[in-house]
Amino acid sequence: MIARGAEAILIHSDNMLIKKRVKKGYRHPQLDIILRKNRTRRESRLLDKASNIISVPKILKIDEDKTEISMQFIPGKKLSEYLDRLTLQKSLQICRQIGREIASLHKLDIIHGDLTTSNMIFWKNKVWFIDFGLGFVSSRLEDKAVDIHLLRQALESRHFLRWKEYFEKALDGYREYEKADLVLKQLKAVEMRGRYKKKAS
Repeated sequence: MIARGAEAILIHSDNMLIKKRVKKGYRHPQLDIILRKNRTRRESRLLDKASNIISVPKILKIDEDKTEISMQFIPGKKLSEYLDRLTLQKSLQICRQIGREIASLHKLDIIHGDLTTSNMIFWKNKVWFIDFGLGFVSSRLEDKAVDIHLLRQALESRHFLRWKEYFEKALDGYREYEKADLVLKQLKAVEMRGRYKKKAS
């Protein structure tokens, strides 16, 4: 086992990664298995759909009864631990690539749901997106704007010295999406709500 989260454990075996959703004792057993099966099915479909346009782990096997997804193990470096070690020029190049990949996802109405550099791996000179466990399909500008907002928050938190430059370069890549201006306009509304909530609290 290489990681344990709130929803799943990750097991590395040979060149394979097994993601197994864990039981939740506080939920009714029948509801729990239904939720875990549905989330396993949804994530596998998102990975399969995303694999046609960006770099994601290849699905090797799905076992809905065990709520497991077996997929390709990506042996690169987590971007959260790697991005700041590079030259600024290389880091910005990667951030532009991230923006372009998110644009590709949003063109197909795929919302990742957890866009952090911890859910990106740099391998073979490419950014690989992982962990679509919170993902879903939506054409709503609001959902796409929240996806971008999560990226901004993650960059600001993890890469606070360079986050503004990183985020601006990611937006440069994202603007290849034909609806980018509409999404970014909605992003401003999302951020205004966030600031209002902070003041209110």
